[in-house]
Amino acid sequence: MIQSATGLMLRTLPLTETSLIVHWLTPNFGRIATVAKGARRPKSPFLGKLDLFYLADFSFSRSRRSDLHILREVGLRELHAALREQLAGLRQATYAATLVEQATETETPLPAIYDLMLGLLKHLCQTPARPQTVYAFELKLLRELGLEPDWGKTRLSAGVKIISQILTNRDWPAASRLRLSKVQIAELRGFLHGFLIFHLGRLPKGRITALADAS
Repeated sequence: MIQSATGLMLRTLPLTETSLIVHWLTPNFGRIATVAKGARRPKSPFLGKLDLFYLADFSFSRSRRSDLHILREVGLRELHAALREQLAGLRQATYAATLVEQATETETPLPAIYDLMLGLLKHLCQTPARPQTVYAFELKLLRELGLEPDWGKTRLSAGVKIISQILTNRDWPAASRLRLSKVQIAELRGFLHGFLIFHLGRLPKGRITALADAS
């Protein structure tokens, strides 16, 4: 059965000398994986269409025996090309994608998390990477997972509680306008590190790099 979707490419991996596995985040099908047969051949119809954080309309044949489906057609909608021009932003987006993969189940509709990831990519294409962008993504993701901290029960300072709630509930430009002191950054970073590990079991290694490169 051939199905159609719109999705973000979270990851691509070589499968054979000529084929790729593409991991997608979609609103209606959630996270799915497809095989792009022949995608690595010079004359492939997929040439130039499969790369990290591309947004595309695509069709796939659903496998009856596994969770690896066959990619049929791809029509690009957005390349998020500006991410290729700033390494810090690309690393933040990569960390966010890895966190989404770790925190969600495959083949489960994820419309709010899809919108969250799409909003992050748009923001990173327009604004220099900052530490609070990572914290905002983590907090917004926790909210969508039903794991938002109970701010009244945390031991955070009053100022960091206010900052955390702004990062959770306001839009990306509002998060970008915040100016955190080094003390506030350290406090929020440590709190989220422990909170995420407690609820998700571990953190992707890319978090350290994503935060270290931010201005």
